[in-house]
Amino acid sequence: MTVEFLNFLVRWGHLLFGITWIGMLYYFNFVQGGYFKSATPEALSDAKAKLAPSALWWFRWGAMFTFITGLYLLHILFKTSNGGLVNNYIILGAVMGTIMFLNVWAVIWPAQKIALGIVEGGDKAAAAGKALLASRTNVLFSAPMALGMFSAHHPTQGYHTGFGGTGLIVMLVIIALLEVNALVGKQGPMTTVKGVIHSSLGLTAVMVAVLYNL
Repeated sequence: MTVEFLNFLVRWGHLLFGITWIGMLYYFNFVQGGYFKSATPEALSDAKAKLAPSALWWFRWGAMFTFITGLYLLHILFKTSNGGLVNNYIILGAVMGTIMFLNVWAVIWPAQKIALGIVEGGDKAAAAGKALLASRTNVLFSAPMALGMFSAHHPTQGYHTGFGGTGLIVMLVIIALLEVNALVGKQGPMTTVKGVIHSSLGLTAVMVAVLYNL
């Protein structure tokens, strides 16, 4: 197997794992959450016992293998590009993707185990709220993250910039503050599905504006 073919297979796997991960993320936020609010007590109990744990399995392992293949591809990008394809967008995409992965394994999954009763003890209501806020934040990051990842191999005139500079620093600060809010803050405009979608698209626009102008 040639290195080029291996890289192609990893890129293909990264896409498939990413579809699985983000697809499940959107399912939880756009579909399951609304159903849980309207379901009968019997249906809700059954879904929490059977459906949610199964969906969370696909969710967290999709995240794991998306992250692993992403690390490999980022390594190859730095190794072979000579700086040509390494720009602020791909760096920010990788940063947001890494934070999203950590939210899945360090925040959402541990909290959901308590909320769903998979493990004993803990405040189920508090755990559910913690998982929801981290999940909403992952949706917030998803659109700008996707734009950043695509920018490595599909540069577009006008928004494709070099690596470093004030714009990158400003965006890293914004991302850090949003993640702090994910851990200890509130949902704010992300309370509703429409709100989190608009927030994600808005953050994408902010990223483009900051990197283009700073």
